Amino acid sequence: MAEDTIAAVATAQGSGGIAVVRLSGDGAREIAAQMFAPSGKRGVREFAPYRLYPGVISAGQFTDYGLCVYFRAPHSYTGEDVIELHCHGGTQIARGILKRAFALGARAAEAGEFTRRAFLNGKLTLAAAEGIADMINATSESMVRAGYSLYCNELSSRVRAIQEKLTFLLAGIEAGIDYPEEDLQDSMPALKEISPRLRGICDELNAMKRSYERVGRLVKEGVSVAIAGLPNAGKSSLLNALLGYDKAIVSDTEGTTRDIVEGEIRLKGVRFCLYDTAGIRESGDAIERAGVEKAEKLAAGADVVLHVIDASRPLRREDASLSASLRGTGKLLHLTVYNKCDLPGAEKMPREKLSGEDVLSLSAKTGAGTESLISRLAAVAELSGTDGRTIIEERHYKALSAAEEMLSRAAANAADTPLDMLTVDISQAWQKLGEITGETANEEIIGEIFSKFCVGK
Repeated sequence: MAEDTIAAVATAQGSGGIAVVRLSGDGAREIAAQMFAPSGKRGVREFAPYRLYPGVISAGQFTDYGLCVYFRAPHSYTGEDVIELHCHGGTQIARGILKRAFALGARAAEAGEFTRRAFLNGKLTLAAAEGIADMINATSESMVRAGYSLYCNELSSRVRAIQEKLTFLLAGIEAGIDYPEEDLQDSMPALKEISPRLRGICDELNAMKRSYERVGRLVKEGVSVAIAGLPNAGKSSLLNALLGYDKAIVSDTEGTTRDIVEGEIRLKGVRFCLYDTAGIRESGDAIERAGVEKAEKLAAGADVVLHVIDASRPLRREDASLSASLRGTGKLLHLTVYNKCDLPGAEKMPREKLSGEDVLSLSAKTGAGTESLISRLAAVAELSGTDGRTIIEERHYKALSAAEEMLSRAAANAADTPLDMLTVDISQAWQKLGEITGETANEEIIGEIFSKFCVGK
């Protein structure tokens, strides 16, 4: 139990139906007893936990009619006594009630301090706390699903299962060290199977890592889509068509787009970050040349590259040259988009098939064919779907990578390394995995995680 009592507004600022002022700590009920006058004869100190009571909330300078609920330790979010005062929404009402709580002995909660206390009191693993932050800060449905999976301890359970395997291995090795004269091969089979068992664990860790590399990063950061091509191919029009509104300036004048124009869409619950780039061509203009360099760099690192070609004119040597330079870009999808198919004669225009291209025709101006493009992008979103086995946090990915490296080294050296030396790598891998759940996380890691929370959570 914490000696002090913290308080904060737990709901977002601004007008709304209700606002919630939350208190946690040993003095929460005593402070509430001086602020809340329940309807009827019963006082706050007599409240049954987990029930809402109506009454008058006093902020000192004004009163409000609202609700009060008491969560008794240890069966509360923080593991401490928690009081919530539900008042009418509005900045001044909640702020006045909070100010009154401070005057009665509470102090202002720091960012994420309620959840930090929940972690320190054993109510949450560190990974579960990160899941809460991911849900609050989610920019897509897939991020909400992934955060909820973390909150439900699906990752923590898998990590702890691996730690149990390592603990069993360590017990067998240490028994061999302590009792070398005993024949422990039958009772402790791990002694003769150290290397294959470690490799099996490495396979598990590697599979978890791959889920981050293939899916988790995209869920967290979004799928990056670079719209590239020669000047005046209709890239800006395509961006506007995908967004459903005019974001980029469209002009018949070549080179209108000089810098990156960004927009976002969501498909299958996954966020797609769209980037309209400058037309890629040789230029003596320093500003345009800088835009071209940005376009080339963005395409090189994008998850999806849409190479836009003007279908209303014969295929140019520059188109083929750009296609060659863009070949291999787009980690998930590289698509050649023939645009302006609405123009007269476009369908009859000879198109020499570019080497290895995946082709789609459309008109960004009329919208014809754009649904086919959206379907192709939606297929990428399905590849980025999440389940309880997806790693979404870079911190977890790095911890898994470090543990795998240590265990791979131990597996490779098991036959030639003294048993007491072998335990070093295995023990360190166990410790590294403990950073995910919080069992072995240091104060720096913990502080960094909870600094990302808002005040009141």
